[in-house]
Amino acid sequence: MTFEFPPFVNEIFEKFSKSGFEIFLVGGAVRDIIMDKNVVDWDFTTNATPEQILEIFPGGFYDNQFGTVGIAHESSIKPYEITTYRQEWEYSDSRRPDKVKWGKILESDLSRRDFTINAIALDKDGKTVDPYNGQEDINKKLIKAVGDPVERFREDALRMMRAVRIAAQIGFEIDNDTFEAIKQNAESINLIAKERVKDELLKLLGSPFPYEGIMMFQNSGLLSQILPELEETIGVEQKSPKRHHKYDVWTHSLMALKNCPSADPIVRFATLIHDVGKAKTQKITPEGIITFYNHEVISARVARAVADRLRFSKEQREKLWILVRRHQFTVDERQTDSAIRRFIRNVGKENLQDMLDLRVGDRLGGGATETSWRLEKFKERLDEVQKQPFSVKDLKVNGQDVMEVLGITPGPKVGQILNQLFAEVEEDISRNEREYLLGRIKELDKI
Repeated sequence: MTFEFPPFVNEIFEKFSKSGFEIFLVGGAVRDIIMDKNVVDWDFTTNATPEQILEIFPGGFYDNQFGTVGIAHESSIKPYEITTYRQEWEYSDSRRPDKVKWGKILESDLSRRDFTINAIALDKDGKTVDPYNGQEDINKKLIKAVGDPVERFREDALRMMRAVRIAAQIGFEIDNDTFEAIKQNAESINLIAKERVKDELLKLLGSPFPYEGIMMFQNSGLLSQILPELEETIGVEQKSPKRHHKYDVWTHSLMALKNCPSADPIVRFATLIHDVGKAKTQKITPEGIITFYNHEVISARVARAVADRLRFSKEQREKLWILVRRHQFTVDERQTDSAIRRFIRNVGKENLQDMLDLRVGDRLGGGATETSWRLEKFKERLDEVQKQPFSVKDLKVNGQDVMEVLGITPGPKVGQILNQLFAEVEEDISRNEREYLLGRIKELDKI
């Protein structure tokens, strides 16, 4: 294989060779090179022990039991990782090996890896070591477990999610035997730390094929373990007189995800679960009209519960809740500036584009067009209103002015006056003039 390695990768190869050790590039880096993609993670394996690696690269850092030494370098945001050949025994908890021993043979190290496409090694001359025909599976666009898939997943249950996530990232299918093994062992995903599950889920949602990934989760049984709330929407009908929907809630949610223009995994997740509360709020009137009153409130509660369960960060949790809770916003050309400002405050300026992206996914996922003249007008209003005074701090006077005009000290009255002034300015932007407001301070004090 002809490939020009970056200078620092060549330096790593050369230093290990001069020190008398074997070293190979492995994992996703090799797969990306074979597929002619940009390499993001540079991972190596070697017969040198962690202590010997640190002698070659004294600036490296090593703080784990699995033999991985990280080397930071200006040529990459992520560290270059070099791991000693390993042999492992017994995975009693389906999460980590009970015993790790440094190996001496490359083939033994490759035999413990998850999938054939990740079990290819590449040396400094571009020659591959491929005992499990990973290159053939890359050509077939197939994710296949190394050896017995049941054994691989019992070693580390997270590999089941990884199989789906990698398939969604690179557009591959999963080998039949490997997929059947996932179905047999889906429940064991509950043995994995929720943080790790969340990371894989968000990586999948941020991939080029999130819709296909969620479908694979559902077909494999993983979704019922990870997001049972979403599966509850299967068959929850929406089609009825006076309603625009074409699909049940489950299909609509998947189509909304598929059509969401944002690449942000949290926005995509919000789009996927924005209607999850409809499973609990569906009502059918005597006229046969289906309703889902306050479904956005219930959906937001579910979103928060899921975020807590999967250990989302505080920032991720808050953004997810806002997008789901506020997604049912009204688009009406008769809305006042105050109503538009209220919407912006509820959503947050930083989340406006994300909310609009969710709305696009929601519309397309329901069979509507991407936008409408009302939605476009609404976007214009959002821009216009943000140029106007938006809060008390945008007034041409401040608390110090109030105290000086009235001759008072800091206290609740200062805030009351400012809030009254802002209410007036909200009604008429032309009132936000310093001289006018200073005069109004005196008048309001008399009221």
